[in-house]
Amino acid sequence: MAPLNEEQLHQIRDDRREQIMRAALKVFARRGIIGTKMSMIAAEAGISHGLLYHYFSSKEELFTTLIEDAMKGAEEATSGVYDLPGTPLEKIRALSMEMLDESGTPYFMLIHHARTSDGVPEKVKELIARHDMHAFIARLLPVFREAQQAGEIVEGSLEELISSYLSVLSGLMVLNAQGIEGYRLPDVDMLLRLIARSRP
Repeated sequence: MAPLNEEQLHQIRDDRREQIMRAALKVFARRGIIGTKMSMIAAEAGISHGLLYHYFSSKEELFTTLIEDAMKGAEEATSGVYDLPGTPLEKIRALSMEMLDESGTPYFMLIHHARTSDGVPEKVKELIARHDMHAFIARLLPVFREAQQAGEIVEGSLEELISSYLSVLSGLMVLNAQGIEGYRLPDVDMLLRLIARSRP
C-alpha cells in the first residue's frame, strides 16, 4: 500500500480535529467547562486520551476554540441577514428561523456557559465582552430600522426592541437545551408577533 502524501495526511488531521471539536461541543454544552474533563471528550470522540493531546493541549484551549467558532458563526449569521431575499421583516423571519434551528442548540448552551460559569479562560471572557448584546444590536439595527420605516414592525426604541427580541430567542434556546419534557420551541411566526405590526 502506497504511503499517504502530505495532502492526505493534512486531510486526516483536519477530519480528526473536526471530530474532536464536535465531541467537545456536546460535552461542554452538557457539562460546562468546570464539569468537563479531557477524558470525557476523548471518550465522546472515540479516541485515546493521548491522541487528544496531539490536537489540543487543554480543555481550556478547546473551549476557547469552540467559542471563537461560535462567535464567528453568530457574527456571520447576523451580518448575512442583509443578503437574504424579501422584505425587511421576511429577512428578520429567516434569521429567526436560523437562530432557532435545533442544530444550533449546543452552541447556545456553550455561549450560555461561557457567560455564566466559573473557570472560563480570560480570552473567552474578552471574546464574550466583544460580542455582547450591544454588538448584535448594532449589526441588526439597519434591517430593523428598514422594517420600522416600512411599517412592518411596531414603533418605539429600536435598541430596546432588538434587545428584547434577542433575549427571548436566547432564552427559548437555553430552555430547549434543558430537555424539559413537553417543552417545544414556538413557531417563528408566533414569535414575530412580538415585534410585527398588526395589519388593519
